[in-house]
Amino acid sequence: MAEKNLILTKKQIQQRIKRIAYEILEQNFKEKEIVFAGIYDRGYSVAKLLEKEFKSISSTQTVLIKVTLDKQAPSQSEVTLDVDVKTLKNKCIIIVDDVLSTGRTIAYSLKPFLNIRVKRIQTAFIVDRGHHTFPISADFVGYVMATTLNEHVEVNLSSKEMGVYLS
Repeated sequence: MAEKNLILTKKQIQQRIKRIAYEILEQNFKEKEIVFAGIYDRGYSVAKLLEKEFKSISSTQTVLIKVTLDKQAPSQSEVTLDVDVKTLKNKCIIIVDDVLSTGRTIAYSLKPFLNIRVKRIQTAFIVDRGHHTFPISADFVGYVMATTLNEHVEVNLSSKEMGVYLS
C-alpha cells in the first residue's frame, strides 16, 4: 500500500473553507439566495461545511442540495438531485466537490441544471489537481497542487482524521 503524505491539516482545511466562503460572498453579495449543490458523497460533505461557514458570515439565504451520480460511469448514470429542479430556477448555484482532476464528474453533474434557467453556476473544490480534460475550471479552490496521474489525492473530512492526503 502506498504511503500517505499529509498535504493539508484539519486547521488548514477549515481556513480554506472559510476563505472560499468569503470569496463566494464577495462574488455574490447581491444574491438573495445561494444554492450549495454538493456531489455525493465527499463533495456533499464539503458543501455542508461550506454552507455552515457561509451562514456564519452572511445573512444571505442558503439551500443545500445533494447531487448524486455514478462517478465511475457518469455518462451511463442518471444524475439526480434531492430537490425538485424547478425550485432552482433563477438561482445562483455553487457546485461543490472535494477534488477537481479531469473535470469529468462536474461536467456530467451539470446535466439537471441545463434543463432550467439558472442565474449563475460556479464551482468550488478543496483541491484542484490541474489534469483538466473537460472545459471545467474552479471558481473557488482551497489548494492547487501539481500531481502525476498515478498519484491519488484523498480528502478525509471525518473529524478524527480530517486532512488532505497524497499517496
